[in-house]
Amino acid sequence: MTIKLNITNISKIITSNETEISILKPTSIAINDQDFVVILGTNGAGKSTFLNLITGNTQASTGSISINNIDITNLKKEKRAKYISQVFQDPKLGTAPRMTVAENLLLAQRRGLSRRLFPRKLKSQLKLFQELTAKLPNNLDSRLNTATEKLSGGQRQTLSFLMSVLKKPELLLLDEHTAALDPQTSNELMQLTDETIKSEKLTCLMITHNIEDALKYGNRLLIFNNGEIVLDANKESKSKLTKSQLMEYFD
Repeated sequence: MTIKLNITNISKIITSNETEISILKPTSIAINDQDFVVILGTNGAGKSTFLNLITGNTQASTGSISINNIDITNLKKEKRAKYISQVFQDPKLGTAPRMTVAENLLLAQRRGLSRRLFPRKLKSQLKLFQELTAKLPNNLDSRLNTATEKLSGGQRQTLSFLMSVLKKPELLLLDEHTAALDPQTSNELMQLTDETIKSEKLTCLMITHNIEDALKYGNRLLIFNNGEIVLDANKESKSKLTKSQLMEYFD
């Protein structure tokens, strides 16, 4: 197996009232190429801090992070965008609200590239965008010229997901990306997520609070508790887990 993401002794410590608090204890883990890792944990367990350390939204107190053997520990988050793509819980994040669906997709095509003035060439891309969105739920293919702020939450989150995978990132991070959606839309987006990760052979880390989704999706399961990983289950051991067994980690 080729290691896609290598995390060594990474931690996050904050100081409150002159007392050091360990938000994430020293953690080392290797994520293999094409792993679909589902992450569970209660609020404050350290899972979001873990993702934020990978993206660079939070600076690590100790440790190192590398992708494809390239050390990104000290890279700013803008530089890490060359390797990492993320979808957030809030459908309003990740898209430009006053730009159309097509314009947002055009921006996504330039993820990780240098920022400079360039011809938009939007018209030449419309056929491609039409074909891409026609495969998705929520009728996005009929809304290409609609401002993103006019979309429903489900449409906007589906667009965010499409934007995140448009250029096949080295690492896809999903931070409870279906949590704000109604059950039907959530199920549709999860199915799309699973199909895309498999067909595009992506490496993905997904935070969820949905235990059913954690059991159904992914080939690996991490459970965080009190700032550390307390379970790392591979595909075989994960398939034997039950909902009641997972619930024991949240007592």
